[in-house]
Amino acid sequence: MTEQQNERDSELIIGRNAVLEAIKSGREINTLLVAKGERGGSIGRILTDCRERKIVIKEVDKRKLDFLCGQGNHQGVAAYAAAHAYATVDDMFALAEARGEDPFLILCDELEDPHNLGAIIRTAEAAGAHGVIIPKRRNVALTWAVAKSAAGALEYMPVARVGNLAATIEELKTRGLWVYSADMDGTPWHDVSFSGGVALVVGAEGSGVSRLVRDKSDFIVSLPMKGKINSLNASVAAGILMYEVSRQRTQQTGKGKV
Repeated sequence: MTEQQNERDSELIIGRNAVLEAIKSGREINTLLVAKGERGGSIGRILTDCRERKIVIKEVDKRKLDFLCGQGNHQGVAAYAAAHAYATVDDMFALAEARGEDPFLILCDELEDPHNLGAIIRTAEAAGAHGVIIPKRRNVALTWAVAKSAAGALEYMPVARVGNLAATIEELKTRGLWVYSADMDGTPWHDVSFSGGVALVVGAEGSGVSRLVRDKSDFIVSLPMKGKINSLNASVAAGILMYEVSRQRTQQTGKGKV
């Protein structure tokens, strides 16, 4: 069994009673897995509770569930638990206010690699950001692999999980933030002024920022590529831009550690 499989299995809650108690206790759940066709007994209650808490529900083939649970007695249901509790967007604004700073948030648009998300969270904490926002669907959640890559930063960096990233962007705009998406064919990063409240969007590995999110952005920021390849690793690109935001803020205020 690979390390990735061990991390995956270690966050999997198996069986109806175990899943139900985890939900009742308020434990953060990334995703509920339910076998296709299973609706009897306590599964109906589990599904209702998950919908009330807006937990992502995925129907899967029973054979896949058997495999994921190592042939354990899952009773048609299992849940992936989060490695850390999620924050809210309001928590991030409160943190910025407590520091006396303009909000600086990182938005991840359909990232799939847990190591990228973990590295982004770690760099965001180091660069002085106030939070990281991820969508509930088509994006890696706070798995144990993410926590490991974040190297302790999850204890200090708020991460919020939202139902609709595009709608969240619109909300952030109404709260005074400028939205900068890292993508191709934009303004070179060193020519961009990151003044005021900043929401920096990092796109998916390979495909970049989605069209809808790009259209809702105020600015498109690019890192000129001088080699043979046409893109950088998502966490590397995010790190460069986060530290440019940090540099400009330090220059403006005269505060910060070197």
